[in-house]
Amino acid sequence: MASNTATMGNLPSGIGICTTIPDILYVPELVFGGLVWILVACTLVVPANPQGWVMFVSVFCFIMTFIWLLVFACGGHHNRGSWAAADFLYHGLAAFFYLSASVALAKVTLEMKDGVLRNYQLDISAVVFSYIATLLYFIHTILSAIRWKSF
Repeated sequence: MASNTATMGNLPSGIGICTTIPDILYVPELVFGGLVWILVACTLVVPANPQGWVMFVSVFCFIMTFIWLLVFACGGHHNRGSWAAADFLYHGLAAFFYLSASVALAKVTLEMKDGVLRNYQLDISAVVFSYIATLLYFIHTILSAIRWKSF
């Protein structure tokens, strides 16, 4: 007997998170977020407030993304639609945070053009990686929204 119910979306668990979109983006998000964290920590913090925000965002998103990865890997979501919505909301918030941190870090980096060359180069690398992390979180947000709508 055929069923007329529509198929619902699935949230992967276990090794499945390494093979499904958008969950495959967890690792690059961790890598680029960690690089931002490390590079900003290596520089001289001249204007403490903007770089403090960048450090907060990069550390917060790194820890939360790692926890999110563990929840999905262990199957703690129990394939519920509310977890798909939470995934969309978290990655949207992370993308917004990273965008604000990237803009602040780019502004600070442009202002220290005449400073120490090593710090300037580290900050430029941090800006590039921060924008890459922003892009990854934004793509993850869009793909999570599509997955959420399938529930």
